[in-house]
Amino acid sequence: MIPSVTSVELQEAPIEPSWIREGNPIARNATLSRSADGLASTLVWDCTAGTFDWHYEIDETIYFLEGSATISDGHSPPRTFRAGDVLFLPRGAVCHWHVESYVRKVAFCRRTQPKVLAFAMRAAGRLSRMVRRNSRPAPSSGFLQAA
Repeated sequence: MIPSVTSVELQEAPIEPSWIREGNPIARNATLSRSADGLASTLVWDCTAGTFDWHYEIDETIYFLEGSATISDGHSPPRTFRAGDVLFLPRGAVCHWHVESYVRKVAFCRRTQPKVLAFAMRAAGRLSRMVRRNSRPAPSSGFLQAA
């Protein structure tokens, strides 16, 4: 277990300037944890007022801690997310963010594997479970057999 708190000191994490549509949003973040293989991480992120696009190169699950942001993916109507809300954004999504004054979130990030590799890993896991299951001794019935 690696406990953490979300009240850590955040470092500047500027938004890509070409993504900013309006205002001067200032973003900061801090990494709370990272998996041993580097494919998963947990961050705290905050941002001041502004409007910008965000291009997701990873899967990200967001838990909103403070403030609010109105987010649209271009397919669904814009929705305002506030403290306590959860949002999943898959790799490849492009979302339009409007932060009216301030937002703070915890982001659970996961780098995805190419589909062929992910399929191979799932198949290997299933095969491993089947081998372990078949190598276990059969449970005894608890009855003594006559000789």
